[in-house]
Amino acid sequence: QVQLVESGGGSEESGGSLTLSCVPSGGPLNYYAVGWFRQAPGKEREGVAAMIVTTDKKRYADFVEGRFTISRDGATVRLHLSNLKPEDTAMYYCAAGYVGWSQLLMEGSYTFWGQGTQVTVSS
Repeated sequence: QVQLVESGGGSEESGGSLTLSCVPSGGPLNYYAVGWFRQAPGKEREGVAAMIVTTDKKRYADFVEGRFTISRDGATVRLHLSNLKPEDTAMYYCAAGYVGWSQLLMEGSYTFWGQGTQVTVSS
């Protein structure tokens, strides 16, 4: 069974950057889609960015507005966050599953989840 471990969260000021990493163990991600989701206090979890590992096709939420980039480096999937805003403050989660293109940003489509890494952006 795939297990996912996120890292790279932290505190930044507005306009700063962070790179989150998601490392799998217990199995390869070669046949999975991998997504990044976030949940702010008092809000529902929402999709941020996702990719189909075998094709490198990527999808982003509208609110990303070109500020975030999802990428893969071997077994590690990264989410680079730039031009951070206070509203980006949230717990960020990595997820994996057999997910089709139309469902990439839908959390219910994913099977495996990490524990999350906190991102805090101050104004």
